[in-house]
Amino acid sequence: MSEELEKNDRGDLFSKSVRAGKRTYFFDVKSTRGNDYYLTITESKKRFGAEGKFTYEKHKIFLYKEDFEKFIEGLDEAVNHIKENAPEVESHFSAGEETEKKSSDISFEDLGN
Repeated sequence: MSEELEKNDRGDLFSKSVRAGKRTYFFDVKSTRGNDYYLTITESKKRFGAEGKFTYEKHKIFLYKEDFEKFIEGLDEAVNHIKENAPEVESHFSAGEETEKKSSDISFEDLGN
């Protein structure tokens, strides 16, 4: 599900969330005060604590335009290594559940432009 956001005081320009199993990834395009764009990638995972209460554990990285090409090259190299070398593993999903996207289904070409 993709959702474009109107620019607000924090500089949010675009947001895309991707549900993948127990995790959700957020890709947020933001703007600096100088109107320079950058990307934040956030991994959010629901954690259950004491007394049945839950919290969200979040990890965030900031990716700037000047780093897009090198980031994409490194990510592509790592994904290809996994595709070529990782042993086959059975899916953790039942037939009716949504499966995780394969890395080959994801395009990073637009980030590099």
